[in-house]
Amino acid sequence: MHLPRHARTRRTVRSGAVVASALVALALGLAGCNTAESPPSASIEAADSTTTRSGGDAAAAGERIVIGADEALVWGDGPNGIVLAHGSAFDAASWQAQAVPMAALGYTVVAVENTGTAALEAAIAYLRDDRGVEHVTLIGGSSGADSILALLSERPELSNSLILLSPNRTVGGLDGQPKLFIASADEPLADVSSELADTAPGDDNVALILPGRAHAQNIFDSDQGQVATDAILDRLRQLPSG
Repeated sequence: MHLPRHARTRRTVRSGAVVASALVALALGLAGCNTAESPPSASIEAADSTTTRSGGDAAAAGERIVIGADEALVWGDGPNGIVLAHGSAFDAASWQAQAVPMAALGYTVVAVENTGTAALEAAIAYLRDDRGVEHVTLIGGSSGADSILALLSERPELSNSLILLSPNRTVGGLDGQPKLFIASADEPLADVSSELADTAPGDDNVALILPGRAHAQNIFDSDQGQVATDAILDRLRQLPSG
């Protein structure tokens, strides 16, 4: 069941341990709105992951390229674009399991190694200028999510839509683009995602709060991993085609 896209409802969706696809669809059809400033917390991710995580399937590992001065991985060649920014305990290849189905939906997917704001801006420029992409979605986890927020607080026009896993901070200056925030109920700063969804500009902002304590990309390895993946892919299916 889908709510009408014009519904203007500020809502945080708290998912149960077993979530039907109808609940995810309901969550993504709800609207709400981001923004007072609070300091970032850089140590959250380290508590949940102590080793660098990489993808392992060479057949789907993506093409390694250089954008500006930094390496990145690229999947797909679609009319829409995605930039993936990993957390501090991860690397670009850690997005492989999510990037492959994203590319299958018709996206050109770029996972950056350097998640600083300048590298993110260069990846966006690469998609627009070199690949002819008009619609760009930024997706990040933990410190990568925080870098995206820092960039968009200064340059909100750079992203047409936004998906963040377990951001550690709130910011001002965001635009009215569609936004999806995903976090675990028992992780530190889970309320940041709800606050961002409630206070950000725009009519299509959703916070999906899942059971457990897994942080950011660690959610994909938890028992809520498929729920999070389905929510992201459903959101991407709803976005305009480039």
